[in-house]
Amino acid sequence: MRNFIKEFKEFAMQGNVMDMAIGIVVGAAFTAIVTSLVNDIISPVIGLFVRVDFTDLAATVGGVDIKYGAFIMAVINFLIVAFVLFLIVKAMNKARTLGAKPEGEEAPTTKTCPFCKSEISIEATRCPHCTSQLEK
Repeated sequence: MRNFIKEFKEFAMQGNVMDMAIGIVVGAAFTAIVTSLVNDIISPVIGLFVRVDFTDLAATVGGVDIKYGAFIMAVINFLIVAFVLFLIVKAMNKARTLGAKPEGEEAPTTKTCPFCKSEISIEATRCPHCTSQLEK
């Protein structure tokens, strides 16, 4: 039993498990922010233009209310959340590239033999394939 607890402790304290746990907690907090943005800011603005509250739309079939308006609102909210997340991720990726230094091209380490067209070391003075004398 002691060995089992030790193995579990090692598993739980691995970097990737802790990173995943932190990601889930941050994701939950971020979800609250995005949901508030959609419900409290974006949806009311859309309501100004559309002037329809889809949640009230329903059809009665055989004494049962089918609230298709709530489904339409759920789809609209999903599209808004997806679009907002897309914009946020795009902005974060752009911000990440602004601070990065552009990578310079590395100096070539090989060249092509003008006689046999084999790839050889840049420092070679004679081709190891065709034994031709090369210019420096």
